[in-house]
Amino acid sequence: MPKLIILGLIVIYVGGVWKFWNGFTRTNFNQSFANRISLSLLWPVLFIANKSYRSNFRKALKG
Repeated sequence: MPKLIILGLIVIYVGGVWKFWNGFTRTNFNQSFANRISLSLLWPVLFIANKSYRSNFRKALKG
């Protein structure tokens, strides 16, 4: 059962990275590659900690 939970979390993480990466152009962030990769990989932490990031994350996913 714990392996299934871990697998589910990994799928959610990778799905979030993928969706944010593809919708990055709809956000207000600087469109540099370094910014894109760092914001994509850190999405769970930033989503919890930063209201502005949450708003931009939702914009990216609406695409």
